[in-house]
Amino acid sequence: MTLPVVQVAVPRPLRRVFDYSLPAHLPQPSVGARVRVPLGRAEVVGIVTGFRETSAHRLKPVINVLDDDGFLVPDLITLAQWLSDYYHHPLGEVYATLLPTAARRGAVPEPRWPLSWTAAPGDGARLARAPRQREAFETLQGLGVGVPEQELRALGIDRRTLAALRDKGLVSAAETKPAYRVEPSPISLNEEQQSAVHAIRASIGKRATHLLDGVTSSGKTEVYMRVIAEVLDQGGQVLVLVPEIGLTPQTLARFRRRFGAAAALHSAESDSVRLATWMQCRSGDHRILIGTRSAVFAPFADLQLIIVDEEHDSSFKQQEGLRYSARDVACKRAQILEIPTVLGSATPSLETLANVARGRYRRNVLTSRAGGASMPQYCVIDIRGRRLRDGLSDTLLHAIRRHLDAGSQVLVFINRRGFAPTCLCSACGWQARCADCDARLTLHASPRALHCHHCDRRYRYPDTCPDCGADTLVHLGTGTQRVDAALREHFPGVPLYRIDRDTARGPERFAAQLDAIRQGGAAILVGTQILAKGHHLPAVTLVAVVDADNGFLSSDFRAPERTAQNIVQVAGRAGRAERPGEVWIQSYDPDNPNLKALIERGYAGFAAIQATERRAARLPPYAAMAMLRAESTAAPAAIEMLRQAADVVRNPRGESRKSIQTTSGTSAHRGGGHDREFELMGPVAAPIARVRNRFRYQLMICAGRRRFLHAALSALEAAELIVPNVRWSIDVDPLDTF
Repeated sequence: MTLPVVQVAVPRPLRRVFDYSLPAHLPQPSVGARVRVPLGRAEVVGIVTGFRETSAHRLKPVINVLDDDGFLVPDLITLAQWLSDYYHHPLGEVYATLLPTAARRGAVPEPRWPLSWTAAPGDGARLARAPRQREAFETLQGLGVGVPEQELRALGIDRRTLAALRDKGLVSAAETKPAYRVEPSPISLNEEQQSAVHAIRASIGKRATHLLDGVTSSGKTEVYMRVIAEVLDQGGQVLVLVPEIGLTPQTLARFRRRFGAAAALHSAESDSVRLATWMQCRSGDHRILIGTRSAVFAPFADLQLIIVDEEHDSSFKQQEGLRYSARDVACKRAQILEIPTVLGSATPSLETLANVARGRYRRNVLTSRAGGASMPQYCVIDIRGRRLRDGLSDTLLHAIRRHLDAGSQVLVFINRRGFAPTCLCSACGWQARCADCDARLTLHASPRALHCHHCDRRYRYPDTCPDCGADTLVHLGTGTQRVDAALREHFPGVPLYRIDRDTARGPERFAAQLDAIRQGGAAILVGTQILAKGHHLPAVTLVAVVDADNGFLSSDFRAPERTAQNIVQVAGRAGRAERPGEVWIQSYDPDNPNLKALIERGYAGFAAIQATERRAARLPPYAAMAMLRAESTAAPAAIEMLRQAADVVRNPRGESRKSIQTTSGTSAHRGGGHDREFELMGPVAAPIARVRNRFRYQLMICAGRRRFLHAALSALEAAELIVPNVRWSIDVDPLDTF
């Protein structure tokens, strides 16, 4: 019997579902199916959430039913409701976030398999006069497996080059369906790896969350693969989340060599390819999916294991729209499916360590590097009172020379791109600032211009001071370009690779740079945190951290944790082969307790200090936090919005709550118990108060217990506050605070 009323969640910031009538000529949709419906003067694609027998109102009809069955698998429907409740986000927009772009537009997926390209046997000697073709041929040959067409771009292979190779008979293509197999591993596991594999294998088919806490280069990926082999033997599917697109090509190649096939899902692929991959996971054809944070929403026929590699990485947190944490969503999805999750990291987040301490997660520790490689030695360079050359001390330059002379590679880490972060006039004090943002402009040397790293606006570099006309412009601070230029001057003739957002645009360029570096030989690498994330650079024996102070001295309580993680991760690039590694850290504050703990007691010692400080200050992970963010072209409107929000949270039923105060930095208590209910801080300006001529303010809510936080946010949702010309959002578990 066809029910007359269909309930639909639409992709709009509306905290309700809408009723529509179902015309007799349309099929009955299932819960989770897509339907095209009218909304105002527009037509939108929504998701069916349920049915009703009747309605007292005259309803608009469903225009079309796009799916015969439920487009979303049942666990995603359950997950969507949890996402809406936990992150206090409209359900229709949650569903829009789950769906690939093509599916949101109403595309009907067509079952198709991409062409897979394979290199012919041979050495490509006749390509001596065609270097691009030879490079592409050798890349395909080196992979040893067929490469799907949509991933050739990530390897730096364009269609023209591929066509030329095909005409010469050096490559061939075939439409292929993935054929999974399990190749035996030549690697012998040590006792700690064996223990981790055994613990995770034992939990397959059960609800469990494992932390694989392994030092850099300890063989975490081999542990993943041993457990994945078990899942494949049982006919199941595996989801592997990685933090960056740049990690996907190398991870894919490694998994394909071991298992014959693996699919990728990330934003560098076309909409049609992403939808096809999505559907092939849903049908069970793809049994291993490797992707960035949005891949956590892919549907599966029989998902049995979720792995989150580098679980601490901030890239797993979505910063716009539905501000979810892919790591936390992965754990919740696994809980819904009653399957295990593995969180891997050499520098686990304090949230994950707290869950271990509470007994919610099981910890498996890998304390030694695979293959017997030694851990790098740390040295701190006290640069107080020293003259630096473009941010580099003589001590550091001597150390770089020593390693280069030994034929090794040196990685210089500075987490700031550009040439200099500040340009000013030494005569009158003028500073280069963005006209649209409350931010200084960064000088970029090539091409020479001033950039705003917040709105991406660019300005011509002035020949003289715009205020006083003097030729006295100076550049303060150091970025990757300045370090690059200085090192080229100090070490002429040594190959130098700069890797930051300006040079590593797109997976293909990044992969090409890494391939060149892995050829070996003396070389210098200058880069940001992009280089710190899981890359195997066997020839690197020295890691130099140019500036370790900013993060440890920041007002953001999470900054020391991020800084320590970056240092440990980038340090892990040193000494991964038979040659020992060194890590040299420049600091104006060498006695900083966080830095000393990290050097003397390792990341675990640092984390213990931070945990003590966070617990005493009642900050996450020992309290629940949400940030209300408001922005407007007029600052008073944004402030008024947050003041109204504070009033609602403080007084949800219009009652007098005299024990609650709301001022910047003051605590708020309710009731006579020992547990603090919540405190409000703000409204205050965001760290960058104006971006793109929009003023940004924020209000922090901190609660001793999570249920108090959600009660406050639910009251805020129910109030349906509207201030003209103000956009506002709720960010639960924010990473960026003050």
